[in-house]
Amino acid sequence: MQADIAIVGGGIVGLATAYYLTQKFEDKKIVVLEKESELAFHQTGNNSGVIHSGLYYKPGSLKAKNCIEGYNMLIDFCNENKIPYDLCGKLVVATDKSELGRLRDLYDRGRENGLEGLELLDKEQIKEIEPHLACIQGIRVPQTGIIDYKVVCNKLAEKIELSGGDIHLNTLVRSIDDSGEEVQIVTNKSFVECKMVINCAGLYSDKVASMHLGNIDTKIIPFRGEYYELTTEAEHLVKHLIYPVPDPAFPFLGVHFTRMISGGIEAGPNAVFAFKKEGYKRTDFDFKEFFASLLWPGFQKVMFKYWKTGLGEMYRSFNKKAFTKALQRLIPEIKEEHLVESPAGVRAQACDRTGGLLDDFKLITEKRAIHVINAPSPAATSSLSIGKTIADMVKLD
Repeated sequence: MQADIAIVGGGIVGLATAYYLTQKFEDKKIVVLEKESELAFHQTGNNSGVIHSGLYYKPGSLKAKNCIEGYNMLIDFCNENKIPYDLCGKLVVATDKSELGRLRDLYDRGRENGLEGLELLDKEQIKEIEPHLACIQGIRVPQTGIIDYKVVCNKLAEKIELSGGDIHLNTLVRSIDDSGEEVQIVTNKSFVECKMVINCAGLYSDKVASMHLGNIDTKIIPFRGEYYELTTEAEHLVKHLIYPVPDPAFPFLGVHFTRMISGGIEAGPNAVFAFKKEGYKRTDFDFKEFFASLLWPGFQKVMFKYWKTGLGEMYRSFNKKAFTKALQRLIPEIKEEHLVESPAGVRAQACDRTGGLLDDFKLITEKRAIHVINAPSPAATSSLSIGKTIADMVKLD
């Protein structure tokens, strides 16, 4: 197969990139290679469906820039294409005095990032909004919303194909060689010859990059995020999205409550080391992938540093009572019987050799390749901005 540009990965970042490339290069052949039988099968289709505002991210970082730009682009895209979303707002709350300093820092960071309408609320003000929520202070973030990112992906795919792009499902990339005049990609079906390859492979972005570059200094470590859905009788306990103040030393936001665009309320996720890159179940195990993570020098340092937190997350994974207790810090009236197990997701968290869990987005750029190595949350919100940024970087002779 001949193409000008091949995108590896049919999640929202890959599709957004392909979409903007078809707009930029109207006379070029753009192809998307997706190993699954449907688009948005992994991280995109198994996240909490939140439109993030940009509250958490360091001003000037790629996350902050792309989240804020991507937020506006996403809202415009949804309005233009009649995709349903709901800017329902969220509360980030402190349940203990020790969290008040971090809460204030978040508020200041949000304002520095240009968020509008942020409110710092006391306990009584929050009770008027969320009467069942236990906290001492909180931030109201009106810009946060909810959406089904699969619907966004389907619309992007439709536009890609209408613009002449091709999407190939059930197409697994096996090798990448750019030693010749063109980049040659070998798949399970045949091969693709192209001028440029863009790696948006999510959980396997490190593996795809290594096919092209050899060993790289970053490894994707999979963390499973497990959810429960509230029973109908408990849904009245939660009216907004409710988040705790995040631990700045850990790259995840903590268990929280999320309204879903399709109805219902999810509680979670936790963050448990997965024994397989696509390990959605506790029993999923892949010998090669497990030991590749375990023997990575950087992850060994992460385990040593966060062993206590990791054990706590693992315990909550296997103990519903402990998971419930974590949720009761926010909503004390939640009971075990209010929680029904819901499908899990798996996050791709990049880890360097020195033990750093990469906080910001990371791209590796080569003459004939761009590798998106780290694109965790808020990548879905940021996807249109990321995709346009990548498209702007691409130069074809």
